[in-house]
Amino acid sequence: MAWRSCAVLLGRSGRDVLRSSATGNRCPHSFQQRCGFRKVAKKPESKKVEEDLVPPRAESLEAAAQRRSPAPHTEHRAPPSSPRAFGQLLRPLVFTVGFTGCSFGVAAIWQYESLKSRVQNYFDEIRADWLEKLRPQKRGDVRKEMNQWWNSLSEGQRAVTGIIAANAIVFCCWRVPALQRSMIKYFTSNPASKTLCSPMLLSTFSHFSFLHMAANMYVLWSFSSSAVSMLGREQFVAVYLSAGVVSTFFSYVCKTATGRFGPSLGASGAIMAVLAAVCTQMPEAKLAIIFLPMFTFTAANALKAIVAMDTAGVVMGWKFFDHAAHLGGALFGIGYVLFGQELIWKNREPFVKRWHDLRTGGGGASGGGGADGGGGGAV
Repeated sequence: MAWRSCAVLLGRSGRDVLRSSATGNRCPHSFQQRCGFRKVAKKPESKKVEEDLVPPRAESLEAAAQRRSPAPHTEHRAPPSSPRAFGQLLRPLVFTVGFTGCSFGVAAIWQYESLKSRVQNYFDEIRADWLEKLRPQKRGDVRKEMNQWWNSLSEGQRAVTGIIAANAIVFCCWRVPALQRSMIKYFTSNPASKTLCSPMLLSTFSHFSFLHMAANMYVLWSFSSSAVSMLGREQFVAVYLSAGVVSTFFSYVCKTATGRFGPSLGASGAIMAVLAAVCTQMPEAKLAIIFLPMFTFTAANALKAIVAMDTAGVVMGWKFFDHAAHLGGALFGIGYVLFGQELIWKNREPFVKRWHDLRTGGGGASGGGGADGGGGGAV
């Protein structure tokens, strides 16, 4: 009888159950008491679980997806315009100023030592030529052929030969799998990296693509004779190395300001400084593109076009080239020819005199002559 009465009650209250479920309510309290069911204690976490599973209507789909699946751990950087981000460029700024000063200081000492040993080398060459005439001539002497090839080069081409060889060695290092981590760390410049200073110089000699290296070295080889005849060998090397560091620092500043971080490498910034210096000094010189030799243009127009294109690349955010480094190198080359040569190179006499006094033990009269001699071979 108990089961029958319960079945009757179930049949009688079935409609109520269906009606209550259709309206979204729980079972009526009378039905639970008649069937002997007790109400289960409500868990405190149930509402929280429902809230987690069903996001509120005002919440967007993206926010709900983020709540359901945790976001991967990413490194948060400071905003591009925050003082903390620009504060990280203090060490690169100090390195740029210090390296530029040391480059021109070493170049001044190098020129002084070269001029000092020129007389002795002259007599050595005379003796070597006399001894070579007494020796029997050898056919197929590789060393002799290399010497003849080296002597046939201009002074500018001999000055950039070492730079081209260094770029070729670094290019080969990129092909060694065991060196990949070190190459990325030290031979690519990136303001978001932990290593900031040394890549400013080393990335100037770094090329991953053979076409990139070949194009840069061809331009450097083409402008080397004009640049070295204009600046001198020692000053040219100082300008080239300093321009590589300055252009990288300019790239750091632009990347930090815009927030477009990424690694950069190549000698384009330093080569742009050499090209800009030659075009500024000789604006009427005729230039041509290697594949289109029939179209010629002046150096001044070429420089204006290059600066305009790189400025547009910086503003528009073009990523195919590091336009900020190109623009920084070009501005450095223009500024050095117009102002830097007068302020830096032609005022090196006190520094050279101190070096001469240090070498000779403080000879005053000879020190002045050494400084003047260094100034005579500057340009």
